[in-house]
Amino acid sequence: MITIHVTDLEGAVHEIQAPTDMSMNVMEAIRANELPIKATCGGMAMCATCNCTVKSDHPLADMSEDEEAMLDEAFVLDIAGSRLMCQIPVTSAIDGLVIEMGELTGE
Repeated sequence: MITIHVTDLEGAVHEIQAPTDMSMNVMEAIRANELPIKATCGGMAMCATCNCTVKSDHPLADMSEDEEAMLDEAFVLDIAGSRLMCQIPVTSAIDGLVIEMGELTGE
């Protein structure tokens, strides 16, 4: 199990636990811990409603073209560290990850 520190849209900080052996992503881990998250497309990188700002220096995989395009369309790419939670796999490398849930500025 790893720990992820999540600041929700109201500013409350949650410390969630996520297993590394279930091929989950951060969005799924947040749902499994019963935190409210829109994630309209269900993790397909097609809506950007699970966007976040990564606040820690964890080594994350490079952004795919689909993820970058979705963030650009959602008007959140200008925020340093923006990522889609559905595109961050839960692995031991992200233990202690700190993120802030994001709102879409284009809505």
